Amino acid sequence: MEIITGYTGKPHVTAEQDRDVNEGIFDTGSFVLKTGSQLAAELVSNNEIKVRDGVLVIQGCTAVIKKNTYDPVTIANGSQGMKRIDLIVARYNKNEETKIEEVMLKVIQGTPNASTAAVLTYKTGDIQSGDLVADMPLYKVTLDGLNVTSVDKMFTVIPTLPELSSKITAMNNIIKNVEITKTNLKVAANSDFRWAWDLPTIPGYYPLEVLAWNFHGDYDLWLNVSTAARYSTSNQFGIEGHNFGNGTATVTLFVHILYVKNGFCSYVKA
Repeated sequence: MEIITGYTGKPHVTAEQDRDVNEGIFDTGSFVLKTGSQLAAELVSNNEIKVRDGVLVIQGCTAVIKKNTYDPVTIANGSQGMKRIDLIVARYNKNEETKIEEVMLKVIQGTPNASTAAVLTYKTGDIQSGDLVADMPLYKVTLDGLNVTSVDKMFTVIPTLPELSSKITAMNNIIKNVEITKTNLKVAANSDFRWAWDLPTIPGYYPLEVLAWNFHGDYDLWLNVSTAARYSTSNQFGIEGHNFGNGTATVTLFVHILYVKNGFCSYVKA
């Protein structure tokens, strides 16, 4: 094992280690971080697009356009009466001989077509596996004749950790996982069972469905549940099944019911 964030007396942190950490935080895809102008595109003319400042992550590899600056991108002239689609990508490139790596903006120019322009392919690549080129699509640029008619974003801006925390808190206010316990339930050997109970009332919420259930107690492995459901017509929940064992089962039942805040969802499980 090697330490990354610590002093060892010599340079030891590698780009590969940094990318591994980033993939653990951001996943293995490609994203734009919520900082600066978030690589916003500004159409200057039919031949120039400015990509504003921001930070991106390509498979763990981070790159930046410095704050309060932009990178200009040149779009080749369109053709009268023809349609074309170009892609603006952030391209990771590694020189096989020198091992020098870089990320730059690149335009992948499409082929003009009189009727329908084709969407271009790009280099997917796998940086961690050693591929020398990997593209992250940023914008689809559509040309009709000589004019750029649209510049469409193709990347995802990922939220910050406080934003994710806020969303989780909001979701927890919308749904509740309610555990219900029923004790001393008995099922004779080789017999069916069907239990039903009234659903508890949670002010401001309504029951949606049974999430999970579990048995604890004196029974063998032949106690089988065929149905665990909320019965909307009677406002009850029930457990149905069969004891395939040779003896009477005496169990405690734990059931988790999903409750949803009133007005949030119109779906009702029958």
